[in-house]
Amino acid sequence: MAETRDLVHLFAEQVAGLSYDAVPESARDAARKSIIDTMGVILAASGMEPAVRGVIELVQEAGGKPESSILAFGGKVPAMMAALANGALAHCLDYDDQTPWGQHCASSIVPAVLALAERRGGVSGKTLITAVAAGQDIFGRLRTNVDWHKDWNLSTVLAVFAAAASSARVLGLDARGTADAMGIASMQSSGIMEMVAGRGSDLRGMYAGFSAKGAVLAALMAQRGISGIEKMFEGRYGFFNTYFGGRFDREGLLRGLGTEFLGAGTLYKRWPCVGTAHSHMKAAIDIVLGNDLAPEDIAEVHLHVGDYHQLMSDPLPGRIAPATLADAKFSLPFLVSVAIVRRGMSVGDFTEAGLRDPQILAVGRKMRLVKDAALNWTLDLPPGRVEIVAKDGRRWLVEGRDVPGNAEAPMTWDDIRTKFTECAAAAVHPPSRHKVDRTLNLAQRLENLADVSALVHALA
Repeated sequence: MAETRDLVHLFAEQVAGLSYDAVPESARDAARKSIIDTMGVILAASGMEPAVRGVIELVQEAGGKPESSILAFGGKVPAMMAALANGALAHCLDYDDQTPWGQHCASSIVPAVLALAERRGGVSGKTLITAVAAGQDIFGRLRTNVDWHKDWNLSTVLAVFAAAASSARVLGLDARGTADAMGIASMQSSGIMEMVAGRGSDLRGMYAGFSAKGAVLAALMAQRGISGIEKMFEGRYGFFNTYFGGRFDREGLLRGLGTEFLGAGTLYKRWPCVGTAHSHMKAAIDIVLGNDLAPEDIAEVHLHVGDYHQLMSDPLPGRIAPATLADAKFSLPFLVSVAIVRRGMSVGDFTEAGLRDPQILAVGRKMRLVKDAALNWTLDLPPGRVEIVAKDGRRWLVEGRDVPGNAEAPMTWDDIRTKFTECAAAAVHPPSRHKVDRTLNLAQRLENLADVSALVHALA
C-alpha cells in the first residue's frame, strides 16, 4: 500500500504549478488589495509607532547588499532585512488585513514577496498576485483546520509557511524547491499568545517581521538546493503533532485545493486595532449615534465578553488605561471608550497624548464586564454585545453588526484608496499626493506591470 504523501508536497505542487488564470478573480482582487493595504499600513506605522524605530535603525546599521527597499524610511538593504523591517511595520498598528476567522497573514506575506521581487527583478504583477493569492489560501486552510487552544500565536506560527510558499513562487521554484522552502520555514514557525495577550511588550506589534524574514531566508536557502523536511506537516514528530497534538482535519485542508481560494474572503480593517474588538465598537457607536448620547450622559457601559474578549479586558484597570500604544490596540475597554468618545476611530487616535485623554479615560471607568460563553471564539470572529445605561435610566443592549470592513460591509476599492491616502499622510516622510495616486493606480491594475518594483519605487 502506497504511503500517503505529506501535505507539504501537495501544497508545494499546487503553488509551483499555479497560473494567474487559474486563480479566481475574487482571490486575485483580494491579493491586489492586500498588497496595497499592507503597504499603506507600513507607511502609517513609520510615523505613528515609535517602538519600531529600533528595528529600522538596526537594519540600517547592519547595511549589506542594496537589494530591497525599506518602505517609508528609504534606502535599500539585503532582502531578508528589508522583509524584517517592513514586516515589523506591517502589523505595528494592528491595521493590517485579517481572515474571517481572525489572525493575519498579509503582514508576513507582502513584505516577503516585495523584498524578493525587488531583489530578483523582472517579477510581473501577475506573478506577484498569484504568489500572494496562493499564500493566503494556504494560511486560510491551515487556520480553519487545526484545533487551536489559544496557546500559539497563529499569525506567525502559520503565516511563515504561507509566506515561504509565496516567496518560492516569486523566485520561480519548482514543487521540490517550494516544499523545501516550507520545510526550512518550520525553523521560524514560532510565537506564543502571551506576547499578544500580555501587556507591556512591543513584540506584539512587530511579530510579522520575524515570519517575513524567516520566509525570505527559507526560500533563498531552498533556491540554493538546501533540503527541507520530507514529512514536515504530518510526520510523527512533524508540525501538526508537535504544535497541535495531532488535532487537524486533513480532508478539510485539501478540500477544494486549486479551485477554492480562501484568501478571497480577506477582510480589510477600517479601524486600526485588534479585529476582535470591532463588533463591540460598532455596537457602542450605534447606540451613541442612534440616541445622540454624549459621554457625560452615560452612567455605565456593560461589555458582554467571551473567552478571547476576556483576554482583552483583564486586568480591567490596566485595560481601561493602557500604558503603551501596543497595549492600547488590544485593550477592549479602552477601544470601546475611544469609539464612544470619537464616534468612530482613526489612525490618529493612537498617540501618547491619546492614551491620556481624560474624556476617554472617564468613559473607561464606567466599564463593566459581563461574561457570556456564547461569545467564545471557536472559528468565526465572535460578535460583541454592549449595553449602555444612561444617567436618566434609559438602557440599550446592541450586538455589533455591519462592522466596516467585515464581510457584511466590505471595503471597496474606493475605501482602500481612502485608507491608503490617510495612512500615507501619517508616514514619517509623507509622500506627495501625486506619488500616492500613482501608487494606487499601479496597484489597482497590478496585473499590467512587467516589473512590480515599479510599485515600490512609485513612493520613493
